[in-house]
Amino acid sequence: MKLGVFTVLCSDRTFDDMVDYVSSKGLEAVELGTGGYPGNAHCQIEELLDNPDNQQEMLQKLADKGLMISALSCHSNPLHPQNKVADPADKLLRNTIKLASQLGVQVVNTFSGCPGDHDGALYPNWPVAAWPHDYQEVLKWQWEEKLIPYWKDINDFAASHHVKIGLELHGGFSVHTPATMLKLREACGTAIGANLDPSHMWWQGIDPVEAIKILGDADAIHHFHAKDTIIDQQNMNRQGLTDMTPYNEMRSRAWYFRTVGFGHGRKAWADITSALRLVGYDYVVSIEHEDGLMSIDEGFTKAVENLQPVILKEQVGEMWWT
Repeated sequence: MKLGVFTVLCSDRTFDDMVDYVSSKGLEAVELGTGGYPGNAHCQIEELLDNPDNQQEMLQKLADKGLMISALSCHSNPLHPQNKVADPADKLLRNTIKLASQLGVQVVNTFSGCPGDHDGALYPNWPVAAWPHDYQEVLKWQWEEKLIPYWKDINDFAASHHVKIGLELHGGFSVHTPATMLKLREACGTAIGANLDPSHMWWQGIDPVEAIKILGDADAIHHFHAKDTIIDQQNMNRQGLTDMTPYNEMRSRAWYFRTVGFGHGRKAWADITSALRLVGYDYVVSIEHEDGLMSIDEGFTKAVENLQPVILKEQVGEMWWT
């Protein structure tokens, strides 16, 4: 495995400064945003797509510091019911897939998106209750009319460019659990898999190790994020899992994100990296920083310090003791 970082946390730095900063931490990979929610501070598609010279210059700067690109990321909602939101997201995703192919990058990360509840809707509708039956009807319509047709097309488009899609299992979007991930993959194709982030498993009450086993057994983990979550049980008792309290009101939230090691200890993260090895994942663990209690530098630095001892880098080799 290699340890990397989602460079959106360095959006205030130039590309060259970001590369120097990341390499100074001893990392081996970067995940670059191309637009959407992460922004495109370090990867402007319009300057790179179909431009071999600019591509080579960027790749050389990374190689000179011992860095590779683990993924290009364009998290957005291509299934938003308003075309003014969905159309740019779809164009961005397709262009990001093309650029990844040209750069030799294996994975493009994004969200599954979430449609509305009918063709005239203005906003996404995220059904999370099995009853009343209206929600089941909405869910059925979304999957049959929107999700499956769209992602079948994207699966084939990505496969034709020899790129895999890593969908982040994130609340508020149609694919947010191992079950919904596998449902979409079965319906649309194996170019689609997970960009698995334990932080979103923990707040949904899902054990990340078990999620790794479920998805890993289906060869459905294409990329991996490293971010932590803490549950405030007192607030959980009041607000529940689907807490709508704004993220910046941390004292009142049922759960909030932490840097690696500050929601769950080293043993939990050792179990996670061991489970990744167990299911054959030997790619990049990409740090994502969204900790409201730490500065970017402190949170990132502590994440690196907590992950370095538990990342499994060497090949196992023969079991000499058996």
